[in-house]
Amino acid sequence: MPPSGSRSSHYALLQLPSTATPEQLRQAFRSLSKLYHPDTTALPKDQAADSFLQLRQAYAVLSNPESRRQYDAELRQELLLASRSVAPPALRLQQPGRPLPVRRALSGGEWLALLLLALALALSLLLGVGLALARGVELARLPSWWPPA
Repeated sequence: MPPSGSRSSHYALLQLPSTATPEQLRQAFRSLSKLYHPDTTALPKDQAADSFLQLRQAYAVLSNPESRRQYDAELRQELLLASRSVAPPALRLQQPGRPLPVRRALSGGEWLALLLLALALALSLLLGVGLALARGVELARLPSWWPPA
């Protein structure tokens, strides 16, 4: 049964998270079936029968591993479509398949890499100036088109 055909998800009917184990599913179904079974509930017969039928359908889908995988995929797809439809206008204009820019703090490794790059730049500059001075090369010359002082 597709998730769009129900008002709430099968997990909500069974009052379980989507990460529930088969044993948790079985326990939740047993306890809720006692609550909603038409023979053991104080609810009106029609309401109890409808609730119990929904509970049985939810358990049937979630207890079968293949149908549960398919149901979970449909839920994810439905959530994805719902999140896109309520996205702010700026996010809806974003091209599909292109990630949104994220501003975050630099990690320790990134800071270390920047520090090492800065040190390498400073040392290469010092080495170049030091070798030029040792050879007696002029560090700066005026261009030939510059008027003499």
